[in-house]
Amino acid sequence: GPENRYLLPASALLGASLLLLADAVARTIVAPAELPIGIVTAVAGAPFFLWILLRKRGVIDL
Repeated sequence: GPENRYLLPASALLGASLLLLADAVARTIVAPAELPIGIVTAVAGAPFFLWILLRKRGVIDL
């Protein structure tokens, strides 16, 4: 089968890095106040999710 032993550590590191970056953006984008981190991750993740959804339906032909 496929070699999946690197998939779990890689996804954990990538997810943690994404949350650290989103937290840094949420703290600095509105300097005196803090933006909820869910808003930052939604703004970053929604277009990616829609791209995956439309690609799987065959609407976007890459």
